[in-house]
Amino acid sequence: MTDRMHRAYSAAKMILDERMSEEDRRIHESIDRSDVVVVRGCYDRVEDVLKILEIPFELVDASVLDSERLSRHQTLVINCPGHLSRRAITNVRRFVESGGSLMTTDWALRYVLEQAFPGFVAYNERPTADEVVRIEIKDSDSPYLKNVFHEGADPLWWLEGSSYPIKILDNERVRVLLTSRELEQRYGEAPVAITFQYGEGEVFHMISHYYLQRAEMRTQRHKSSWKTYAQEVEAPMVAEALTYEYADLTTGELEAAHKSAALMCNVLIAKKRKNGK
Repeated sequence: MTDRMHRAYSAAKMILDERMSEEDRRIHESIDRSDVVVVRGCYDRVEDVLKILEIPFELVDASVLDSERLSRHQTLVINCPGHLSRRAITNVRRFVESGGSLMTTDWALRYVLEQAFPGFVAYNERPTADEVVRIEIKDSDSPYLKNVFHEGADPLWWLEGSSYPIKILDNERVRVLLTSRELEQRYGEAPVAITFQYGEGEVFHMISHYYLQRAEMRTQRHKSSWKTYAQEVEAPMVAEALTYEYADLTTGELEAAHKSAALMCNVLIAKKRKNGK
């Protein structure tokens, strides 16, 4: 992660803290290391985002999944690319079926989801370029999108070079949360973030990475001071803060970091809340 994006994530954390409800804050603070298991990857580094968000986790190698040691109360995060053994694939399927939550990114579409949950989604064989596309909200009722976007937003989504577009195979069971007309026009598929139930558990997947390396400044709004974004999302304490270390950041950079961080928080909080019930 570049220094600029690291600082953007830190500013995003401030906004999350200010806007989070008391219930969500209580649940967020109750997440402990045993709740979240992160599998190392070569490309995405979700663990770096979790550290900034102050969410504890256990970081493991993929080989750990060869033995069944996961609890249905946990969230398993598999970083891109998601190269797992056949035994690990079976264990991941059983984990979700028993009630566990799985989060995956990008190439894990092929190497995890297609293998563990055939018939739901697939890679369409048209890898993307390294570019940014506009996105649209498809399912505004999803708790995963709570406080991620605001009225008047113009959110962009960074595509890693050779990101894998998501082809929906089962329109009845797969819930599309975010789409992109630009992504569909260029690479044939619109979905950006999806989820589906499997047994007692749930899978959440998105194209590209949580660990963002850059943003794109398409408009004057995107180029404006990051405090403009803080004001837009009604985080006045952050907007008025004397934060010299963030002074050069832009709205575009903070918006990119905030939506990535908020998605991650929402998925983990929803899982913890479900466990409590």
